[in-house]
Amino acid sequence: MATFLLDSSVIIDALNGKRNRNQMLKGLLQQGHLLACCSINVTEVYASLRPQEETRTRELLESLQYFPIAWPVARMAGLLKRDYARKGITLATTDVTIAATAIHHQLTLITDNLKHYPMKELSIFPPP
Repeated sequence: MATFLLDSSVIIDALNGKRNRNQMLKGLLQQGHLLACCSINVTEVYASLRPQEETRTRELLESLQYFPIAWPVARMAGLLKRDYARKGITLATTDVTIAATAIHHQLTLITDNLKHYPMKELSIFPPP
C-alpha cells in the first residue's frame, strides 16, 4: 500500500471530471492505496474555486490525508529552489514545496507536470 500525494492539477481535473482522473483515483483507492494533499494543494485549488463548487471541493479535499508544511519540509523546499536556481532552472515555490512534502514523507507524487519536478529523489507516478 502506497500513499500518493496529488498534484494540484490532478485534484482540479478530478473536480472538473476531466482526463479520467476520478476513475484513476477510485482505482488506486480500491487497490488499498491512500490519497493525500498538502497546504499548497488546498491553496491552489481554492484560488481557482467558483462559489458553487465549494461544497464538493471541500468534501474531496477533506477526504484526503493531509500533510502540513512543517519546518523540515519548508527548509527542504527552499534548498531545492536554491539548488536548482544555481543550475539555471527556475522552479515555482509551490512546486518545490509539493516536492519537498513528497520527499520528506516518502510519498509518490501523482502529476503529469513532469518538467515542474526534476528532482531525482522524488518518486513520481505519471497518470495515464
